Amino acid sequence: MVHGAVRPVIRLGTRGSALALAQAALVRRRLEAAGSTVETIVIRSSGDASQDRPVEQIGVGVFTRELEDALLDRRIDIAVHSLKDLPSQTAAGLALAAVPEREDPRDAVLGRPLAALPPGSRVATSSPRRQDWLARRFPALRSVPVRGNVDTRVRKLQDGEFEALLMAVAGLKRLGLDGEIAEVIPLEELLPPAGQAALAVETRVGEEGLASGIDDPPLHAAVDAERALFRLLRAGCRTPLGAHAAWRNGKLWLRADLAGLRADSEGGVAEDVAEVAAGQLRSAGAEEIVRKWR
Repeated sequence: MVHGAVRPVIRLGTRGSALALAQAALVRRRLEAAGSTVETIVIRSSGDASQDRPVEQIGVGVFTRELEDALLDRRIDIAVHSLKDLPSQTAAGLALAAVPEREDPRDAVLGRPLAALPPGSRVATSSPRRQDWLARRFPALRSVPVRGNVDTRVRKLQDGEFEALLMAVAGLKRLGLDGEIAEVIPLEELLPPAGQAALAVETRVGEEGLASGIDDPPLHAAVDAERALFRLLRAGCRTPLGAHAAWRNGKLWLRADLAGLRADSEGGVAEDVAEVAAGQLRSAGAEEIVRKWR
């Protein structure tokens, strides 16, 4: 007599960096709490293999492409990403099945607070969004590029290669390095890229049920709005565009900043909210800025 069907093992794919493994462990715990059996499989990405080159020189999807290939080849069943690494257009045959959680989406300064730095101090970041903001907000400081995983960047700061370092709060918190933070930049000052601090669980189309049980629908809608804005403006990884959506009084509120151009919209449908914000930015000259930063 059969007392119950044996559940298949879900093969969870992840990059091998310390942060990626920590994020994969969070998703694995959620899936196991929901009754799934999970096996973790590490997939090396192009971004991990090119730590000495800026991301914009390697190309779009450098931290996600190999995981998506493994999904399409059926070597894994789900892939866990930092949502900000996913291109705004989901790859053919794949689906964003779940957005289970989001940490603090703000950016942080390590080293010394920016206002306390003397003129000419080096502030490390390879993000055009952060570089553009730094040039506008602290023109006396000098932005310098930096590559490597979280631990590598923190070590370079400690070794004196620069005086301050800009990074996402979320990665530092997930690795237990938030004690290194000198200041957190308010969202009113600097908006994050689409999906920053959120986790993404990707599956093949038709197999979303493997992870849909751990999805947070309101959060999913919020990051959908952020991603839709990037898609509507045809913004890429070099575009200095920040966007953050959240629910307020039962409505989805989206704020955006493109090199100092601001937009605010709210409504009930992610795509509609993004369309309004995109229209505001286009009216202010967004298309020229996006072309300039390609």
